[in-house]
Amino acid sequence: MTASSLRGPSDPTVQPVPASVVEQVDAADTTLSNPKRAVVALGSNLGNRLETLQGAIDALEDTPGVRIKAVSPVYETEPWGVEPGSQPTYYNAVVVLKTTLPPSSLLERAHAVEEAFNRVRDERWGPRTLDVDIVAYADVVSDDPQLTLPHPRAHERAFVLAPWFDIDPEALVPGRGTVAELLAAVTRHGVEARGDLELRLPE
Repeated sequence: MTASSLRGPSDPTVQPVPASVVEQVDAADTTLSNPKRAVVALGSNLGNRLETLQGAIDALEDTPGVRIKAVSPVYETEPWGVEPGSQPTYYNAVVVLKTTLPPSSLLERAHAVEEAFNRVRDERWGPRTLDVDIVAYADVVSDDPQLTLPHPRAHERAFVLAPWFDIDPEALVPGRGTVAELLAAVTRHGVEARGDLELRLPE
């Protein structure tokens, strides 16, 4: 398999996929029979936010060794860590997926999807076209600086916990407790469900 076979030549997510990821996915597809459950948080506050989130979901689904199992409702969220009104609001969502990719390769793919949507990493807490964050991977707990699992701040962020709870109310944040308990302990101020917006589960 080659990167160009993931989707058609016009798909903007094809080019950034490293060949090493494709090779690892091919190996995983033939050698692993028990895919792992992972939770990924999505966010966008620039451009067509809903279209970008849907594009990210579709790009993840088109990754060999990844299957999206659930897509949360959309939440509109005040930007985190900046002065109120200094940035557009975010649209946030969470997806649950099954994957044969190891965490490091899933992270590479997440970064490739961000780059395909012109994500720029030049300012902490700055506006961005797309965030793709791995929140949890199976029951893995790791302090690897390249990918800390579970996400080190997910347990205190309603814009992650609320949509995650919507699609998996029994979920656990490894080492932290249940999503339900964690959500009850944080403020939902500035985090509003957008019932008028919908993201599709890929077919």
